[in-house]
Order: sequence, then structure tokens, then C-alpha cells
Amino acid sequence: MNREEIIQLRDEAENHLINELLPFWTARMIDEVNGGYITHFDRIGQDTGEDEKSLIAQTRCVYTCASAHRAGYGDGKCAGMAQHGVAFLIDKMWDRDHGGFYWMMDRKGNVKTNKKIIYGHSFAIYSLSEYTLATGDPRGAEYAEKVFELVQKYCVDTMYGGYWEMFDRNWTLCGPGSQGGDRKTLDVHMHLMEALTTLYECTGKEVHYRKLLEIIDLLLYRLIHPKYKTGIPQFFKDWTVAPQIKFDIVWGWDRFTGEGQKQNVTDNTSYGHNTEFAWLLLHSLEVLKTDSGIYRNILKTIFDHTVQNGIDNEFGGVYVEGSHSGGVYDREKEFWQQAEVMIGMLDAFMMFKDPEYWNAYKNVHRFVFDKMINKGVGEWYPLLTRRGEPVWTHMSHSWKINYHSVRSMIQSIQRLDKILSGF
Repeated sequence: MNREEIIQLRDEAENHLINELLPFWTARMIDEVNGGYITHFDRIGQDTGEDEKSLIAQTRCVYTCASAHRAGYGDGKCAGMAQHGVAFLIDKMWDRDHGGFYWMMDRKGNVKTNKKIIYGHSFAIYSLSEYTLATGDPRGAEYAEKVFELVQKYCVDTMYGGYWEMFDRNWTLCGPGSQGGDRKTLDVHMHLMEALTTLYECTGKEVHYRKLLEIIDLLLYRLIHPKYKTGIPQFFKDWTVAPQIKFDIVWGWDRFTGEGQKQNVTDNTSYGHNTEFAWLLLHSLEVLKTDSGIYRNILKTIFDHTVQNGIDNEFGGVYVEGSHSGGVYDREKEFWQQAEVMIGMLDAFMMFKDPEYWNAYKNVHRFVFDKMINKGVGEWYPLLTRRGEPVWTHMSHSWKINYHSVRSMIQSIQRLDKILSGF
């Protein structure tokens, strides 16, 4: 490790962000006719014409634009693009009768799916808070707080703790099984943590502070494995581990087929989620002004599990998932795991000064820049084989958007700058 190497990696990331990744989106994402964002693009970046605008994609695009502006990128254009998306969320996607955001609209802003899904609402809180932090526009914080209040009113499980996740339009809890009304997930609670972190950073309110502390405690002592500190995907209401099933309204299952149930349904963990949780926890503690040292052992266990099991030392990159105790089930390479592990390994290196984490970062960085990026187009392929050949080639749809790739570059650059400042 030397200063020149760090500078080279940092400059490679910033060049990609400024000259490829952000231009891919700023050139084509704005829907000038109907408002909001166009989010479905094929291998060469052409609009596929898919007639949908999902809550998850619209909010993630708001976050991407706002966070890029806040970090100093986009020459001021990203602020206006974020404002454009916020207007669509408030004017078209907000349910004026029952509150909250609809899950799915068509391109013109007509409702296609009226359910209230907390996964999407966590990103509403996250993106709208980031928007106010980036621009000073109070509408973001106003609607982020409205969503927070609805989630506290309708979604809290007052008996066992945590949050229910799937609701009908009027906030009636959905049925069990594939409707999702009897499940609690790591994914939703982790994204609520990042949302509450940004909401508290935005408002400074005591209630947001307390709810953030509460969900951190839940994640650490209910949703990760007591021994291996790896994330457990799904639970029943009393925090009994539930077999991982596919919900009627899905995210992250778009590439799995069959009878709606994965193999190893009670013993699988995602290297991407685990490392993402670790770095998001560190960020939450920073916002809370809490010493991260009290979680040092837990964080090291999480980071080490990813390095020892999730990093492919032969072909590069991060595997999808494996067992809590170790080993790999799925050796393909998805875009978002690469994005999150890059950030996490830099945090691990800064915290523990162990060159093993730096080498893991370099491994994934090189795999992304050599294999994952669609050269000449600018965005990342969604799914590759272990060796790095494209399996899926679309650049974007409702589940694969700009949030992971852009955030990874911004956050990695910021961490590489910190490393350089102390080198």
C-alpha cells in the first residue's frame, strides 16, 4: 500500500462518477412530460418503455440526486433534478385520503398498486431527509416526518418490537405468507435504520434520536445471528427465524425462480447486506455522536465473515450469499453487493488498520472497474457469472437503479480522501 496506489484508485472512482455514471443518469432520467423519473433502460441505455414508476425507484433517484449535490457533484444540476422527483412524489404518489405513498404508478402518475409497503417508505424518509439536507427545501423534511409518524402509528409491533411491513392502502395489515403480513425482515429494519439516521441528522429531534437507538438495538440483538453476527433474512412476529419466502410484492427476489422459496431457507446470509449493515451502523453512530468502539468486536466479526467467505480471491468480487457458519451457496456476482462491500471494507480498514481489509477493497474495486461497469455506457451490469460475464444486461429497472452505484462511488471517494489525509 502506498500513496500513489490510493490516489490512483480514488481518481479512477471519481472519473467514473463524474464522466460516466452521473452523466448516464442526468442525460436520460428526467421525465419532462409526466414528471418524476424514467427508470427502465436496456444494455445500451435506451428507454425500454416499461409503463411503471415504483416508489422504490423514484425515492432512490431522489436520494441519488440529492446526495450527489450534497457531496459537491453535478455543478448544481442535481439539486433541480432532486426537486423534480420530490414534486412527483408529493403531487402524484402521496395518498391524500389515507396518507403515505402508493407502491406503484404508471408513467403518467396513475395508481397501479395502492398498497403501503414499508420498504418503500423507508426510502421515502431517507431520500426526503437527504433532499432537505442537500437543498434546504423544507418540504423534504415535512413529508419525511409525515411518513415517520404514519410508520409509528400503524406499523410498530407493540408486543414484540420492530415493525410490520406490508399493508393495504388504508394501513390494514396484509395477510400471512406471501402477502407478507406475518413477517419481519432484516432488509426493512436495516433500511429504516439508515432512514432514521438521515431523518435525525436533518431534524435533530429527540423522538427521531430515540427511535434510531431503538432500531439499532433491535438489529444488533434480534436480527443478526447471535454467534456469527450475520444477518438473518426473515422472522415471524416473535423473532423466531422464518423460512425465507418470496412475497407477492417483491424486491431482491427478481432473479430467483421456482416455488417461491430459496434453498437453505433458514441458513442463508448475504455478504452485501452484512457489510452494508456494518458501515451504515458506523454512520449512524457518527451522526449520534456515539463511540463506535463499544461495537468494535461485533463489527470486526461482521467484516471478517465477509472477507473470509464472501470475497472471491480467484476471480475477484463478492459472492451473493452463503451459510452463517461459513461457506458459499451462490457464487454469482450482483452489482449491489460489490457497491456496499467497497464502502464497508474501507471503513473496516480505517477502523482496524488491517491490510487484509485494504486488499479486499482493492479486489472488489478492480472487479467492478474491469468487469461490472458497462464500458461506453456508464452504468453497471446487474448480474455477472463468477468469472465476470454478464448474465443480465439491462442497466436499470425498478429494482436496479442508481442508488447503490452512485452512493458507492461518493462514499468510497470520501473514505479514500480520509485515508490520504492521514497517510
